[in-house]
Amino acid sequence: MVCVVDAPVEKTTALVDPLLLDNQLCYALYAAAHRMTKSYRPVLERMGLTYPQYLVLLVLWETDGVTVSEIGRRLRLDSGTLTPVLKRLESAGFVLRSRRQSDEREVEIALTPHGTALRSQAVAARESVMCQLDMSEPEVQALRADLNAVIRNLTAAG
Repeated sequence: MVCVVDAPVEKTTALVDPLLLDNQLCYALYAAAHRMTKSYRPVLERMGLTYPQYLVLLVLWETDGVTVSEIGRRLRLDSGTLTPVLKRLESAGFVLRSRRQSDEREVEIALTPHGTALRSQAVAARESVMCQLDMSEPEVQALRADLNAVIRNLTAAG
């Protein structure tokens, strides 16, 4: 595959060595993701959640009563990764897993009242992390749009 680079980079910003760690987008994304999950950890621990469990609840707070496959699609996780997370959420009393009446091959996940009640605490968790970021909401939205473009482009390429 041939990759065409856009306009030439100005000499002042040219990469001296494209393999330096500080020149790697992959590393910057990896380190940022690691720091982001670490920032959420203390707040989520107080809620009795892990970061993957929090992500599942975000999907359910948006649309309750969805299938495991739909949650997996939204989070880009396979069922082998998702199933243990859902089992722990169910054991903690945050969700219920049940076979869909219309198609018993599908497992539907629904919030319990306890899981629904966590939503207000999650708002505080997000606010806490946003304060740590020291970015405005428009800056966060722009960064998220850029990251979604990265995800789309890499998904299409791979």
